[in-house]
Amino acid sequence: MSTRHFLTLLDLTPAELQGVIERAIELKRIRNNGEIYEPLKNRVMAMIFEKASTRTRVSFEAGMAQFGGHAMFLSSRDTQLGRGEPVEDSARVISSMVDVVMIRTFSHEVVETFAANSRVPIINALTDDFHPCQLLADMQTFHELRGSIKGKTVAWVGDGNNMCNSYINAAQQFDFSLNVACPEDFAPNAELVLKNADRVRVFNSPEEAVDGADLVCTDVWASMGQEDEQRQRIREFRGYQVSPALLDAANKDVLFMHCLPAHRGEEISEDMLDDPRCVAFQQAENRLHAQKALLEFLLVTSA
Repeated sequence: MSTRHFLTLLDLTPAELQGVIERAIELKRIRNNGEIYEPLKNRVMAMIFEKASTRTRVSFEAGMAQFGGHAMFLSSRDTQLGRGEPVEDSARVISSMVDVVMIRTFSHEVVETFAANSRVPIINALTDDFHPCQLLADMQTFHELRGSIKGKTVAWVGDGNNMCNSYINAAQQFDFSLNVACPEDFAPNAELVLKNADRVRVFNSPEEAVDGADLVCTDVWASMGQEDEQRQRIREFRGYQVSPALLDAANKDVLFMHCLPAHRGEEISEDMLDDPRCVAFQQAENRLHAQKALLEFLLVTSA
């Protein structure tokens, strides 16, 4: 059987993704009950970080430990990748010594090249184009609180960034409608929008986008690597802040998610994370459970 990778949500079928979500909920129950379950004993994950992270490192490292395995942290300072070794060479060497590789980097081409030269599964833990692991956690959170997201309406407010692109893929894979509200110059990937024109609509008005929404999501206005654009983006995104008042235009049982870290007073109001409709911290915890389910799928179920 060929090696399975997880570079975008499209690498798994809709049925496989649903299975991962349901398994994540079960693994959460197992962990919370204090049960020991170690399907990855003596397995090793290499975690390559070219972009810093809190939730990604903690969730993957804790997940491997809870599964009886080991996670090895590698920053660009710790590897020859940071000194210009070709990605192809690093992939061949690292994948010969470990069982799975998680990469958090800038260019999506890096994870694609790594996967093409790896003998073990490669997991995209964030690139400038996509953030599929976060979407697994988001879909798990919605499923836990509201059931199936199929046929629902999701609103994305803010930058058409890697998270927004992954929400477009999620709309296809989980069968929901997506409304995107963003300034004209910050629209999501045009090719992705066109391919999913039957379920994705782009608005300039947040109020229009959240009308009738079952889930509202946002992210910071300036992602890592865009710090020099911070002031300009604050000006451009004025009017795209998510607040309790904006949520009032959505469905009565709407949920609000943010992948964190959040900039209070910018993309969200100062009080948004305290609103009872906000589930950002449950969403953050679910990174652990969803990624454990993904690891089990790649290393056990699909092996």
